[in-house]
Amino acid sequence: MTRKDHADVSNQLYACYAIGKDVQAMKAVVGEEALTSDDLLYLEFLQKFERNFIAQGPYENRTIFETLDIGWQLLRIFPKEMLKRIPQSTLSEFYPRDSTKH
Repeated sequence: MTRKDHADVSNQLYACYAIGKDVQAMKAVVGEEALTSDDLLYLEFLQKFERNFIAQGPYENRTIFETLDIGWQLLRIFPKEMLKRIPQSTLSEFYPRDSTKH
């Protein structure tokens, strides 16, 4: 069993991760000073995504709901307007930081 936001969150996380990896490669060539404020958000996301989402410990037994909540915590690094792969109705329901809504 999963939640209705699962596919949208998954797609957005993957897109942000791919962009973050591209920005990381660009940073190696041009330096951090040449990056835009959006680029820096993607770098922050990349670091936190790899540390908090991908690097799940071997004894950490997260539920899909906990994993989706972590995904939303990471996506909140970005303003809503940058989350183009998530429908507005889903953003309205899940983007707010008050997790008691779901």
